Amino acid sequence: MRFNKAISPVKVLSFDLDDTLYNNHPIILNAIQAMQSYLQSVPEWADQQGDYWLKCRRHIGETQPHLKDDVTNWRKVALEYGMSQLGLENKEIARHSVNAYQAFADARSNITVAQSVLSLLLALKKKYTLIAITNGNVEVDKFNLAGVFERVYLAGPDGAAKPDAALFERACQDLKVSPSEILHIGDSLDTDVRGANLAGCHSVWLDNQQTTYAYKGLADIEIQDIHQLACLK
Repeated sequence: MRFNKAISPVKVLSFDLDDTLYNNHPIILNAIQAMQSYLQSVPEWADQQGDYWLKCRRHIGETQPHLKDDVTNWRKVALEYGMSQLGLENKEIARHSVNAYQAFADARSNITVAQSVLSLLLALKKKYTLIAITNGNVEVDKFNLAGVFERVYLAGPDGAAKPDAALFERACQDLKVSPSEILHIGDSLDTDVRGANLAGCHSVWLDNQQTTYAYKGLADIEIQDIHQLACLK
């Protein structure tokens, strides 16, 4: 653990979810595969080239850029668009789009957080209010993080995606705390640390991704393992 800056006392611990509390890479791959498996059961879709889904998603991202802050609706709208280009009736477009997204969502939340991580969170919860701030679309009430967080803030429904300060500001408003009373923990310098810093919150960078980031600012604290937060108990 490295301290780059002294921090004032905090009341709230804010956690990113994907790749912070669990390894999201195999989860998202399984979710995409589940969606693609359903799509391949639709003959008209199966007849398209292999990059058809990516083209649909890219088209919606370019023509409706506001959806990039809401990955759930971006995926749903892209599925509807893709189906609409295949000559299907409206009811079939709706049915297949809903079913394909549901296949993705079910696999997306098929997660089991390690017991050691869960125990850490529950111990921290005795001293702090715990919240989650995520750019993703995982549904925490569907796996063993259910009940851990006081609130879960999702990019899109609750505000612009990190590094925008909107989700942090919403949390401050809801919890009636100042930004400096929130300590946000996440794996991304570009979204988590930059977003927390912009909002005036304290930040912890979980340096576990072996990734190069554009943001050159510093987190207040750097850790290599989530269990290093045990010192906050």
